[in-house]
Amino acid sequence: MKPITSTEQFNEVIEGTEPVIVKFQAGWCPDCTRMDMFIDPIMEEYNEYKWFDVNRDELPELAEKYEVMGIPSLLIFEKGEKKAHLHSANAKTPESVTEFLANQKK
Repeated sequence: MKPITSTEQFNEVIEGTEPVIVKFQAGWCPDCTRMDMFIDPIMEEYNEYKWFDVNRDELPELAEKYEVMGIPSLLIFEKGEKKAHLHSANAKTPESVTEFLANQKK
């Protein structure tokens, strides 16, 4: 997962023609650490997405703009538009993340 460290970089990433997933997280978040332990095989399976990582504490204005109220949250963007949002309460297991991504293909 490639880190995004500025609003400008974030905007460039989401404006592309490829669909992207942005994970909002923070270093102090235990659920974020747990997700890091199971996300790699999911990223390999769903490799049609480019995967990025945003520390919500470093870029709080992005979290606010895209209604990220809890972390970790996964947001899918395509051509600058937010297409889907997996909220933190539903992002605690590999099964819940995989189900969310499978539902995007329908």
